[in-house]
Formats: sequence, C-alpha cells, structure tokens
Amino acid sequence: MKKTSKSVATSSRATLRKAPSRPPAPGTDLSALFNVAAKTLAANRSTLNYADAENQNHGDNMVQAFKMISQAMATQRGAAPSDQLQYASEYLSQNANSGSAHVYAQGLAQAAQQFQGQQAITPDNAMLLLQSLLGGGQQSSSQGGADLLGSLLGGQQVPQLAQGIDLAALVSAGLTFMSAKQQGQDNVQAALTALMSAGPMAQSPHRQQSGQMVGNALLQAIAGMAARRR
Repeated sequence: MKKTSKSVATSSRATLRKAPSRPPAPGTDLSALFNVAAKTLAANRSTLNYADAENQNHGDNMVQAFKMISQAMATQRGAAPSDQLQYASEYLSQNANSGSAHVYAQGLAQAAQQFQGQQAITPDNAMLLLQSLLGGGQQSSSQGGADLLGSLLGGQQVPQLAQGIDLAALVSAGLTFMSAKQQGQDNVQAALTALMSAGPMAQSPHRQQSGQMVGNALLQAIAGMAARRR
C-alpha cells in the first residue's frame, strides 16, 4: 500500500521537472516573487500556527505551500507566465495536503487562465495575479475592484478582469472595505480584506491573516518592480 502511494507522489506530473532551455521572458521572476511571500510566512509561522485554533499548523502548511510554489516555478524559468502558474498549481495540488494549499492551487490555476497569451508579468499587470490568488480561484467580475486596488498602489493601470461589472460584488467589496477602514486598517490592508471577502480566504480567521501577509509581501515586491522601472 505504501509503495502505491509513493509511486503516485513521484509521477511525472507531480515531481519537479526542468523546463526546456529557452531565453527568459522579460518581466518579473515568478519564483523570486513567491519566495518573498514564503520568507514572510516563515517569519510569522508561529503566529499563524497559534491563530489556527483547530489544528495549530496553518503556519507550517503555508510555509510549505509557498516553498513548493517557488521551487516549482524555479524549474520553469523561461516558460510563459501561464505555463509557470499552471505547473505550480498542478504540483501544489498533487503534493500538498492542507486545505489552504489547495485554495492557493485553485488561485494559481485561475491566474494561469488570466495570463494566457501574455509574455510576462510586469508591474502593470501583476495585480491580476494578486486578485486571482486572494480570490482563491474565484472568477473576478469587477473592474471596479481592480481600479480600487490599483489606485491605492499609486495609480497603476490594472487590466480588465472580466467583461461587465457585477454590481452586487462591487457593493459587497466596497462595504467590506469601509468596514475594515472603520476597524482601523489602512487603505492597503482594507483593500486586501475586500479582495478576500467573497472567497474562501474569508471563511476562517487564520486564512484571512495569512492572506493579508501574502498580499502585503507580494505588494511590496511588485512596488519594488515598479520603482526599478522608473
């Protein structure tokens, strides 16, 4: 029985594999970007474990998940962003055991769809990645939500996420944003809370807490990308 389990875990889809050698695409290094989040989670591992009242292992699971994502993407450097995101999604889904990891696997899969046909992730389109991740794979339906987050990040142009505007989703996100502001959160923290409000991240306090950490880490890395372009 153990031998069967091992063979599944080490199948060609589940194991890390090197992408064919090719010139790296211009834009951000996705492995490095997710490694920033992994380091932030590692620094807050004990806090996240404590926040997980049921299992006390959420911090451990999140550190493992983001290390897996970074390592998987490192093997695919030079591949199109959508391919890197899809490969990391499949690898995480097959090798991580926690529910939170599978939420992020779904977010990566959604991001892979959003970046189909795009040659690189840059400061101009990176917010699309953040929305897919924090939405836990939920199809984003509000351009207004993207504009809100983009404006909070210094007026970056955020690409349209879907055709049309879901007014109910926009109103809900706006109310969540205002509520977070009233609770003392700054604009960026309140925006991250609003982005997570309709997805699986909002279903448990420890997931919401780690989602804030991931969002902050990626935002800082993206802001650094934008600063280096100036």
